Amino acid sequence: MRILASLLVICLLGSCNTKIEQIKDAAMIYEPEDLKLYETIVAMDKKYFDAYNTCDMATQDAIYAEDIEFFHDKGGLMTSKSDLMKALEENICNKVTRQLVQGSIEVYPIKDYGAVEIGFHSFQNKEEPNAPSQPSKFIVLWKQQDDDWKITKVISLH
Repeated sequence: MRILASLLVICLLGSCNTKIEQIKDAAMIYEPEDLKLYETIVAMDKKYFDAYNTCDMATQDAIYAEDIEFFHDKGGLMTSKSDLMKALEENICNKVTRQLVQGSIEVYPIKDYGAVEIGFHSFQNKEEPNAPSQPSKFIVLWKQQDDDWKITKVISLH
């Protein structure tokens, strides 16, 4: 009976590993369902992070929605745009740069709202230039208001 139970556990674990590999494979072959939307969000990501990397606070402020929700796995939830802008200016500005993991962005439309962007990026602390930086996942909800795009929610995972 023990041998039969052990074989069953081994088979189940093998099928779990197969499912995990299938999920990983599916993620590796992402194709945007709306190429124009994908290109728009990739351009907005670049616009925002060019401003982030160069301490262009006005552009960053213009891209964030007034009702921003910024979820950080280490820092918690921030819902005050002015507090977020202050934290970025004091803690990030001229100290940290972001590098996108090329090819990692996925964009999915959100009906009657905008889009969700998922990707990987890493950050380099200029005060510790030799410190290793591991890529981390991010999720951004973009709301379309006419031809304007605003970041309404960010989930930053490290």
